[in-house]
Amino acid sequence: MWFGLAKMALKTGSHIYQNRQRTKMAMSDAQLMHASKMARGEESYQGKLLESRDNDYKDEIVLVIISAPIIVLAWGVFSDDPAMMQKIELFFHHFGSLPIWFQTLWITVVASIFGIKGTQVFRNGGAKKK
Repeated sequence: MWFGLAKMALKTGSHIYQNRQRTKMAMSDAQLMHASKMARGEESYQGKLLESRDNDYKDEIVLVIISAPIIVLAWGVFSDDPAMMQKIELFFHHFGSLPIWFQTLWITVVASIFGIKGTQVFRNGGAKKK
């Protein structure tokens, strides 16, 4: 079972790496096209817009933070440790008891990092207080 999970993780990591390489190539092509248009006088300089995402790791950091509870939950389930499962249940109980303003703030910040309108989650009834 662990071998299958490791194989799936490796395949996913490889796919993500390939997509990043394709993105870098596409960004390079876009920069070249933009430079050509600037040389012909068709466009003004907008290079900073293209360069601003080069060293942007906040998406990955937020993804790790959001994934951490899922990883801990999976570890607790697969370890067959009853004490660990009690601690995980306690964590999610307290996590679910956070004030609605904090939940709203957290979802809005995370959604804005990924370019999603976080307020839409609440308008559509995605987070309802128990």
